[in-house]
Amino acid sequence: MALKVWKISPPGIKVLYFSSFLMNLGFYALIPYLTLYLTGSFAWSMAMAGILLGVRQFSQQGLTFIGGLVSDRIGCKPTLVIGVFIRSLGFLSFAFCTEAWQFFLAAIVSGLGGALFEPSFQAAFARLAPDEHRKALFSFKNVVTNVGIVASTLLGSLLSSVDFFFLALVAGALYIVIGFVCLFLLPNLEVEITQVSWMQDIHEMVKDKPFVIYTIILIGYYYLYMQLFLTIPKLAQTLTGDSQAVAYIYATISGSVILLQMHVAKYLEKFTQRMTLIGIGSLLMGTGLFMFSFSNSLWELLINAFIFALGTMISGPVLMDVVPILAPREKLASYYGFNGYSLAIGGALSTSLGGWIYDLGLSLNWKGLPWMVCLLVSLLVAWSLHNLEGKHSQRFIGSLKKSI
Repeated sequence: MALKVWKISPPGIKVLYFSSFLMNLGFYALIPYLTLYLTGSFAWSMAMAGILLGVRQFSQQGLTFIGGLVSDRIGCKPTLVIGVFIRSLGFLSFAFCTEAWQFFLAAIVSGLGGALFEPSFQAAFARLAPDEHRKALFSFKNVVTNVGIVASTLLGSLLSSVDFFFLALVAGALYIVIGFVCLFLLPNLEVEITQVSWMQDIHEMVKDKPFVIYTIILIGYYYLYMQLFLTIPKLAQTLTGDSQAVAYIYATISGSVILLQMHVAKYLEKFTQRMTLIGIGSLLMGTGLFMFSFSNSLWELLINAFIFALGTMISGPVLMDVVPILAPREKLASYYGFNGYSLAIGGALSTSLGGWIYDLGLSLNWKGLPWMVCLLVSLLVAWSLHNLEGKHSQRFIGSLKKSI
């Protein structure tokens, strides 16, 4: 099935698939080992290393809206190329940093690069994807992402065992390759450049009530998804006493997506209620998280991780497909950029509030508290999305007919 999707993919989409693989390969090879490098070679505290990663994430997610506005004015392709070159500069800089301020500067630069290329990449993909194959192409993109993540564990462990210096150089070099590949092989999309002022764009977007509500609801989705990076690893290590259990959980989730994503997408291809579908996926994610309350062994953790992964397979590809339905074509990158705030806020709440709730559950001797909260959040997300789709069904139906 993957080969079939590759064959029907336009050349520009294939370029973006290749770029997506390299992006995830370079990012996930470097970032996890950056923390180990700082706490080991430079004796940073975990709190200090966490602040650095938070600064990097905010530099990206907090500015994706600006990146989207830029992309809609100078074009997706140049914004994407400039963004990945800036990201490469940030990653390469990590190899030569010796002082704290240098690491923070490199983190900010790498984040700014992401703020530019992330919304332009999503907008370019949406514009290049033929409407009749849109769902399959977005689903395969999710597969490519997870293949890159799996490959990154091999690359990261290999190079970090030699020297972090080489890991940073290779990660930065991968983004240089992406930049040149997109520069020479990605089709130009400048025909969609908007001539409207920045303030008018922002004003019209904020007035787009269904889109703003959709973005707000997705904060809950990303609250669930980002549990992967704090509470789930903490539970796995506490329950098994082995940090390797975290790797098994990640492997289960990524492996499940690689093997089953296209089959799930094919099964659901006739399901036209996109927001309801995201809600169903969110509910499965919440259920998988809630079942962690009853886990007493590694195998039970992995089964619940699979349920969580199934939820992401249902909702993940559709998430990005909803934005082109709601956005005017000439403002697609701006809409993707604004929608990125759901990840910025949801991720921040997941790591801060989610961590606090986890500790509160331990102090109250109620280990199921954080997972009960996740289930409630998933129910709220599912109900809100279904309700939103019901209230604005005419707009969705009209947009779908227009795209078809």
